[in-house]
Order: sequence, then C-alpha cells, then structure tokens
Amino acid sequence: MRARTFNVIGSLVLAIAAASWLAAGPLAAQPAKGVSKAAAKAWTPPRTPDGKPDLSGFYDVATMTPVERPAGIDRLVLTPQEAAALEKYEEERQVKNDAPISGNREAPPVGGETTTGKSYLEFLERLGGGVVGGYNNFWLAGGTKMIIVDGQKRSSLVIDPPDGKVPPMTAEAKKRNAAFAAGGAVSPDANEGSAASGPPGAFDAPELRPLAERCLLGFGSTSGPPTLPNYFYNNMKQIVQTKNTVLILNEMVHDARVIRLNAEHLPSNIRKWMGDSVGKWEGDTLVVDTTNFTSKTQFRGSGENLHVVERFTRTGPKTILYRFTVDDPSTWERAWTGEYPWNATDENLYEYACHEGNYSLGGMLRGARQKDAEDAAKKSGKP
Repeated sequence: MRARTFNVIGSLVLAIAAASWLAAGPLAAQPAKGVSKAAAKAWTPPRTPDGKPDLSGFYDVATMTPVERPAGIDRLVLTPQEAAALEKYEEERQVKNDAPISGNREAPPVGGETTTGKSYLEFLERLGGGVVGGYNNFWLAGGTKMIIVDGQKRSSLVIDPPDGKVPPMTAEAKKRNAAFAAGGAVSPDANEGSAASGPPGAFDAPELRPLAERCLLGFGSTSGPPTLPNYFYNNMKQIVQTKNTVLILNEMVHDARVIRLNAEHLPSNIRKWMGDSVGKWEGDTLVVDTTNFTSKTQFRGSGENLHVVERFTRTGPKTILYRFTVDDPSTWERAWTGEYPWNATDENLYEYACHEGNYSLGGMLRGARQKDAEDAAKKSGKP
C-alpha cells in the first residue's frame, strides 16, 4: 500500500538518493549562503477588506527538492549549473517515460526491476512500485524543478539543522515506533498504529489499518502540519481566507485544514488527526501554531506532544514562502525547520476519489481471515 511505501521511504531515501544526485553532476564544495533573507522586500502584498495580506488562491507545490539533504551534499544552495543538470536529467527521464511502450519488449527481469534510480524522484517511483513496477508515468506529476528561495536553488527543504538533516530520534521514539511496527502498522505519516502484541491484531478490522491506507488522510504529510510536497501527484492546494478563519484544501485525499485566527487552543483532551491549528498575524506573516495531535497521525514517527509552528508570507505576486518548525522532545533530539515556496497557479484542483475505489482494503482483510483459518487448521491438525 502507498502508506507503507512512504514509511520505507522515510528510512531509506537519504542514503540511496545521494548517489542519484551525484550521478546527475558533480557537486563541488562551496560556502553555504545560509537560510532565507527577509521574505518581503519592497513588494506590497494585496490586502483583504480587514487589511491583512491576501493569501487566497490556488498553489502548486510540486518539486524535485527532497525534504532532507542527501548525503554527499554539504550545503543548502546549489550552483545554477548543478541545478540545471539535475533538472535536465529529470526532464529527459519524463520524456523517455512518456514514450509509447513497445508490445514486443522483453519480459522484465526475474523478481522485478531492482536497479537504483539516478534521481530523487526516480528512486521514489521505484520504491513506490516495488520491484514489480508502479503507476504508469501518465498519472505521476512529482515536479521538474528544484525549489527557489531568495533566487537560489535549494538542495533540501530542511534549513535547520544546517546539515539539512532531520535530527536523530530519541531512544523513547525508537522504542515507541518499534512497538507500532511490531503491531503490523508502522507509524510515520498518517499511519494509525495498532497494539504491539496480543488482540486485536493489525488486520482484525478496517479501523486498525493506517489512515492513509484507508484513504482518509493523505500520506507523506501532504495535509500536514507541516504540509509537505507529495513527490508523486496531486500537489495542488487552495487557500480560502476570511477575517476569522483560514482554510487550506489539499488536492491529496481532499484533506481540509481549518485554522482559527486569534483563538485559544482546545483543551488537551480534544485531539485531531491534523492537530488543533490557531493562527495570528505578525506583521505580514500568518503564524500558525498547532498542537493536540492524536496517536493516529505520527508525523515521521512523532508522538502526541508534536508541536508545529508554520509561517506563511507573501513574497511576490505569485509566491508564498512557507516555513515550518517541528518540535517534539519525545521524538527528536532537537527542533528542526524547513521552508519551500508555494507557487500560484491557474491549474485546476481535482477530486481525489481514492476512498470510493479502495477495494484493496477489503481484499487484505479477507486475506487475513483466510490466513487465520489456515493457521487454525494447522494448529488443530486438520487439513
């Protein structure tokens, strides 16, 4: 399933993606130029009737830039030549993948395709389809450009720590996530955990399967917070803004976040899949504070104490700079921060009808019941 795919991605992608990037072109060391400068300069954003910057509109967040900086790259900013080489490879790969498939092609290798991709997105697509192959390229739209912040092409979304890596997990988090994995439903990114041992089992009922597997919440933290690029498809977002509320509609699994402005957080006993988001304006930047997450939506293996602060700043006529800081002392050794642009677009946001066609969930549960019956028969000695 796709949810399980992204769990694997979270732990494997950095090591393998490094070789991919290096294959696209040499990355000679140069001094890091630091994080972004002041987001807004002389440009003045349009205003709503109540005088606040108008964030409303449709945005496309597709990109080639990974969340974490691949090994072998020691800086945030790529040279124009390096970025161009990476983007050219991805463009050529898409042209090749879109070409008609010959009916006389040879059979795939025994066991499926096991070669390593030569770009970040290529690696993700291979991993997403396993060794047997995934979606036809027609359905994919992972992005063809590196992100640009302050006119510079970036090697990662993460800007702090300076090495572009998510900080190491605490011993507590490793133990907690191992328990989820032992229950059959691993934890990161909208995956609903199950009991580590004993009944009920991870396949005993649909409610025990991960939220993303059940098409109830987008995988890979596309809904957030923090909200991240999908790297596969459905990278559209729509912002609807009023005086008291900001709504973010995500094309992926049609998740809708409602941010209450100038409000207090709900009581700690009230938990939500996407947390409880409250916002306020600090100058021309919308600052959103989110707490009250549930144990069913562990962002990259986080716990219920996850705390996310997001900042939305209009930096130009067609750009919002989105910055997020993630903090959970029970999960990571320190807080960490990332940022990337949301680019305004005239493209349409489409319905994502995964839930209506999710026949595989019933198939998995029926398969689990069949296995239960076979195991019981073996135990009793009956054929």
